[in-house]
Amino acid sequence: MDGFNLLPQRRARDELVACCAAPGWAETVAAGRPYPDVERLTATALAVLADLPWAAVAGALAAHPRIGERAGAGAGRDAAWSRREQAGVAGAGEEVLAALAEANREYEKRFDRIFLIFATGRTPEQMLAAARERLGNDEATERRVVRQELAKITELRLRRLAGE
Repeated sequence: MDGFNLLPQRRARDELVACCAAPGWAETVAAGRPYPDVERLTATALAVLADLPWAAVAGALAAHPRIGERAGAGAGRDAAWSRREQAGVAGAGEEVLAALAEANREYEKRFDRIFLIFATGRTPEQMLAAARERLGNDEATERRVVRQELAKITELRLRRLAGE
């Protein structure tokens, strides 16, 4: 934590944006330093995330690749983390990838945003089933689910940032 705590404010904010692409969130979390440990960092970060206005959450979603469409070859930490998080999709067959692409399109048409899911440790079939299930959610329910999934992704990335 010392390395993160000692970063200049702008650099700390930039590191946090790789965890969750909501600049206001990153600014607030960076301003809360120093953190005594990763538990306090994640608790603070998740509390700030829970209070973000929906527009900020929607903005953060734009930084995530679609499930089944791995992050580009970008050199950024967030692109590398996205590739790692979606590694389970790499071995999916063409049929499952086509079904994921269709589920992404249906979800985007219904909710006007990408389908976000905590992909780490999930099979392509599990992600596809979740996408299909969530298509039945109303807007308010789906926003709660999106916040939960974003929080899981953010916590994982914060722990990686802290060296865990």
